[in-house]
Amino acid sequence: MTIYTSPRGARGSRSAGAYANIGLETKVLSATPEQLITLLFDGALAAITKAGLYLENGDIQGRGTAISKAIDIIDSGLKASLDMEAGGELSRNLAATYEIILHHLLQANLHANAKRLELAKKMLGDIADAWRTATSKESAPA
Repeated sequence: MTIYTSPRGARGSRSAGAYANIGLETKVLSATPEQLITLLFDGALAAITKAGLYLENGDIQGRGTAISKAIDIIDSGLKASLDMEAGGELSRNLAATYEIILHHLLQANLHANAKRLELAKKMLGDIADAWRTATSKESAPA
């Protein structure tokens, strides 16, 4: 016997959104520090992808909101979590690379520049891929 109906309409989308938020909150609360960084990469890349769709559709507000979200994740999440002492030169290089990515995102938004947006996405994606490779090797059994 089914006691729940399929969510529909505005109420259904709120239900789906709440469910997604619970899923994300569960992931965050149970994640290792390495997994949290991966979630930050995923969130920033998703925001950049959304910004690209908004750019294609001429939605200036949507583009700005998505780019702002990506900037916040990169600046307040990824860059802020770098340990400059323990990470040394690697952390300094990553911080500088994040600054370049942030610059491309700002320019992409300011000038509705798809090439800058794609460049930022590519650079961040390359770092995310390297992170995933490094962390999967660390967690693999010896």
